[in-house]
Amino acid sequence: MDPIVMAAGTALVGAMATDAWQQARTHVVEWWRSIRPDQAESVHRELTDAHAHVVAARRENDENREQDLVADWQMRLQLLLRANPGLVEQLRVLLDDHLAPVLSAQEQQAVSSQVMKATASGHGRVYQAGRDQSITER
Repeated sequence: MDPIVMAAGTALVGAMATDAWQQARTHVVEWWRSIRPDQAESVHRELTDAHAHVVAARRENDENREQDLVADWQMRLQLLLRANPGLVEQLRVLLDDHLAPVLSAQEQQAVSSQVMKATASGHGRVYQAGRDQSITER
């Protein structure tokens, strides 16, 4: 799964438990409307329902229930990107500007650690890994 999708799905569900949820939901629905207008209203309803589930899961300390919601929204986002890979940058803006900022510092750290960014120019090389990495030069 694309790291930006993982981060965005995690941030989306995390944002559901914040006081700023309504604003974040508005931005998500507007973004969805711009790419799939026919789905925007159903996404709005589904986000509203998911919000109630996240609040209940946190109240009951039910991490599995919350992780199921994260997985569900990650899959939805992944399907959107698979159909239109050009949406990656728009999703990153949604994440960076509207979802991550409403999270607690701990949740922001967890989300930002899921996305690695690198730039190389000229003859530069970039090596990134989420865990162990071995590089053999010849």
